[in-house]
Amino acid sequence: MPSFHDSTVAAAPPEEVWKLLYDPSRFPSWWAGIETVETAPDPAGGDGPSYTAYPMGYPDFPMPQQLESRADERRVVISCLVSDLRFEWRLEPAADGTSTRITVDVDIPEVEAARLDTQRDVIATSLARLADLAARLSGSPEG
Repeated sequence: MPSFHDSTVAAAPPEEVWKLLYDPSRFPSWWAGIETVETAPDPAGGDGPSYTAYPMGYPDFPMPQQLESRADERRVVISCLVSDLRFEWRLEPAADGTSTRITVDVDIPEVEAARLDTQRDVIATSLARLADLAARLSGSPEG
């Protein structure tokens, strides 16, 4: 299974990054390629809501997702119910005590392996946007 890891540091405390990461309605503001999101409660009563993402330029192409969040672990796992891509996001306080290291591990099923390079680009852009937005919203002088 193709996979990759990426990370960055946001000039914002983990709580500020968490607010953007666990809430699918905030994804269009930082996740590259997502134009809109519709949220719904988890029908199975699981750990997180399901939501539907609509890719940029494809308003008639719904992509149902499952989100599992673990606030105590500062971890969010997003699984695409169409393509089986899996994104595991984690937050940890950076050494300086005021910033946050954001890491993401992406697993791509073999049948979707051709999307590996595109997903690397999307995630790199999204990480930068997430870090920048969190810094700006937290009032960081670097944001």
